[in-house]
Amino acid sequence: MSSAYLLVSHGSRDRRPEIAMQQLAKLVCNKLPKNDNSLNSEYLVGIAALEMSPQPLHEQIKQFANSAFGDVGGGRRCSGLSQKENSLKIVPVFLLPGVHVMTDIPAEVALAQQDIGQDIMIELQPYLGSHPNLEKLLAKQIAAIKAEAWILLAHGSRRPGSQEIVSAMAASLGAVAAYWAGPPSLESRVKELVAAGYREIAILPYFLFAGGITDAIAGSIEELKLQFSAVNFQLAQPLGASAELAELISDLTDTR
Repeated sequence: MSSAYLLVSHGSRDRRPEIAMQQLAKLVCNKLPKNDNSLNSEYLVGIAALEMSPQPLHEQIKQFANSAFGDVGGGRRCSGLSQKENSLKIVPVFLLPGVHVMTDIPAEVALAQQDIGQDIMIELQPYLGSHPNLEKLLAKQIAAIKAEAWILLAHGSRRPGSQEIVSAMAASLGAVAAYWAGPPSLESRVKELVAAGYREIAILPYFLFAGGITDAIAGSIEELKLQFSAVNFQLAQPLGASAELAELISDLTDTR
C-alpha cells in the first residue's frame, strides 16, 4: 500500500507562512523512505489551509486526493510515483491542541471521507506539537542566545488545558510562559522579571513561521525597550521550515 501526505496549517493572509509550508512539504518529501521495487511504494506531499483559503478544507482534501491518486498535479511528487496510492494521511501542522486540532480538522476530514468513499482511506495523524522531540528544537534555539531569563510566548487558546501545556514546556526549558492573545501577557511577564532583577531577557515565539503576529511581537518588544531602557531584550526566531521539523513530521506519519 502506498501513501500520500497532506500537511494542514492554519492559513494566513500573509504569504510567508504559505511559502514556508511549501518549503516544509519539500523537506518532508525528502525525509520519506525512498522507493523499494518490492513494495512499489511512492509518496506525494501537499499542503492545505484550514482558514484563509478560497475553499473549505474538505474540498482541498478531495482535490488533493484526486491529484495524488489520479493525474499529476496539486502536490509535490516524490520520485517514481505510482498510480496506486490508497492511503491519504492528514498531518495537522499545529503546535497546540486547540479547537482547530481537536474539532475543526477532524470534522473536515470526516466530510472529505464521506465524499471520497472508502477507496481512499483518510488517516488523521497526531498534530505536530505532540511530538516529544519538539522541545529539543526549542532548546536548541535557547542555547544559541545568551540571556538571564527566557519568555516562551505562545498565541494562547480558549480551550481548557492549552495553557498548561505551554507552561509545562516553558518550565522544562527554564523559561516562563506568556500569551499573545490572553493573560499573562508579554508585558506583564517582562515587568515580573525586571522586578526580580533580570536585565538580559530573551523571548522565544512559540510559533511555526514568521508572519503578521511575529511582526507585531517584534514591534511590541521595541516598545518594551523604550519602557525598560536598562534591559537588553533579544527576540529569537520562530521554528521555521527546517530539516529537523520535517523529521518530526515524518516520524508522526509512521513511515519509518
